[in-house]
Amino acid sequence: MTAAEGLGLPDACQENTLLVGIIEAISAGPELGLLAAKVADLIVAATATDVCFVHVLDDGERSLTLAGATPPFDEHVGRIRLPLGDGVAGWVASHQEPVVITEHKESDLRYRYFPELRGRDFTSLVSVPMATRPGGLVGVLNVHTRRRREFTERDVRVLTSIGALVAGVIHQARLHRRLALRERIHERFTEQVVAAQEAERRRLAADIHDGITQRLCSLRFHLDAAAGALHESVDFAAAQLVRAQQLADLTSEEARAAINDLRPPVLDDLGLADSLASLARSVAGLEVVVDAEECELPDHVAIALYRIAQEALQNVVKHAGCTRTYLSVATTADEVILRVRDDGCGFDRGSMAFGEAPATDGYGMTSMEERAELIGGRLEVRSRPGEGTTVTARVPLG
Repeated sequence: MTAAEGLGLPDACQENTLLVGIIEAISAGPELGLLAAKVADLIVAATATDVCFVHVLDDGERSLTLAGATPPFDEHVGRIRLPLGDGVAGWVASHQEPVVITEHKESDLRYRYFPELRGRDFTSLVSVPMATRPGGLVGVLNVHTRRRREFTERDVRVLTSIGALVAGVIHQARLHRRLALRERIHERFTEQVVAAQEAERRRLAADIHDGITQRLCSLRFHLDAAAGALHESVDFAAAQLVRAQQLADLTSEEARAAINDLRPPVLDDLGLADSLASLARSVAGLEVVVDAEECELPDHVAIALYRIAQEALQNVVKHAGCTRTYLSVATTADEVILRVRDDGCGFDRGSMAFGEAPATDGYGMTSMEERAELIGGRLEVRSRPGEGTTVTARVPLG
C-alpha cells in the first residue's frame, strides 16, 4: 500500500489480521503499559503508517500520558504528559473530534513540539479520540507518516473504529487497575483498623491498671484501716473514711472517662449536633462557637466525626494560642462537612505531611485523617503562620 492510497483495508484477510491482533492484545492481560505497546505496533502494521502514539487519560482526567509507542519512542513511555487542551492530542481529547494535518503542522496553533518525539521528522498526522460508550474518553490515538500523505475520510473512520475498539480494552484495564488499587487500600485500612484497635485496647488496659485498679487497692486499704481503728481512734477512722470517699469519687470519674473513650454515651442520648455542643462546653479555657445542624448518620460515621472534632479542639487548646474557635456541621446533597476553624498562630502546612509520627508533628493529624478515611471521607487541613488553622472533614452521604 502506498502513501497515496490511504489507510483502507482492501480485503477480508487484512481485516481478520487486524481483529486477531486486537484479540491477542486483549488476551495479553490487563496491564496497561503492555496493552498500549501492543496496540501501537498493531496500528502501525494495520494502517501502513510510520509511528503510533497511544496517549491515555489520567485518572484525574486532566492530562494525557504517553502509555504506548512504537520503537524507538517506547523509551519515553510514562514520561510525556500533555494537559487537556494542550497540543493536538490535548485538543482532540478536550473536543473529542479527530484532527488531520497533511503538512506544515508547525503552523497549526494546536501543535506542540516534543523534542523526545522528533515531530520534525514526520510530515502528516491523524489524531483521533479513543472513546467507548460506557466508559467515555479513555485517550487519544496518533499516527504519523514521514512522507506527505492525504488521509481520507475512510482513513479517519478506520482509525476511529480501531480507537473505539481499543478504548473498551483500555477502559477494562483501567477498571481492573482501580479495583486492584482499592483492594490494596482496603487491606491497608483493615491493617490500620486492627492495629488501632489493639493500640486502643492496650491503652485502656494500662489506664485501668494504673488508674482504676490502683485506686481500688488504695480504697480497700483505707477501708481496712478504718475498720481496724474503729475501737482505737474514731478520728483516725473518720479520716480514713473521708479518704476512701475521695478515692471512690476519683475512681468513678476515671471509670466514666474510660467508658467515654470507648463510646461517648452522649451520642446515644443527644445525637451528633447536641453532642458536639456538649463537647464544646467541656473544653476548658476555650470558647467554642457551634453551628451544627442535626442529621441522620450511620453510627460509625457519627462517632468518627465526634472523635475528629474532639481531636481538633484539643489541638486548638494545645497549639493555637487563641481563646475562641468555631465548630460547624453542615450537609449537602452529597456529603456531610465537619469544620473546626481557629484564628490562632497557625503553622507551615506545606512542611508537614500526613503520615508523620505524632511525636514529630504534634498535631494528631494522622489520627484524624485515618478516621476520615476509614468512613470513606477525606480530611483537609489549611493553615499558615499567623492566619490560624482550619480542619475540614468531608464524608459522602449514602
